[in-house]
Amino acid sequence: MTTNEIPVKISVKTTINDAAPVELIVFGRYFQKERAAYLQYEEVLEEVGTIRTIVKVSQEEMLILRSGAIKMRLPFRLQQKLPGSYELSLGAFETATLAKKMEFTSQENGSGQIDIIYDFEMQGAPAGTFQLEIHFQPEHSYE
Repeated sequence: MTTNEIPVKISVKTTINDAAPVELIVFGRYFQKERAAYLQYEEVLEEVGTIRTIVKVSQEEMLILRSGAIKMRLPFRLQQKLPGSYELSLGAFETATLAKKMEFTSQENGSGQIDIIYDFEMQGAPAGTFQLEIHFQPEHSYE
């Protein structure tokens, strides 16, 4: 059972430890399939190229998949340390996430919010506490 895809404007705000947040505004698609909600978008980085991102949200888990110039798989389950991967042209790195907070809200009109706070490890070493805030709204709701 797939609902229609909704074109959305997406704001992605990432804060690492207590540093100034980095914000990205992109356009993408939001849809629901079976028991999960999906956000898909692309970002173009001058240094590396195009990166396609899929955020999957289900009852117990969240998953961020990136492909293209950077390949990444970050799974999240509250209070569980999960293995992931991060791949660049230089090579692949083992990662791990420990989600401390996972919230997802969505409205009938296709707007919503994803909020994840997690500890991140790369190659077994702590890489910081990350907060990822994703807000999305149907494109047509913007002037």
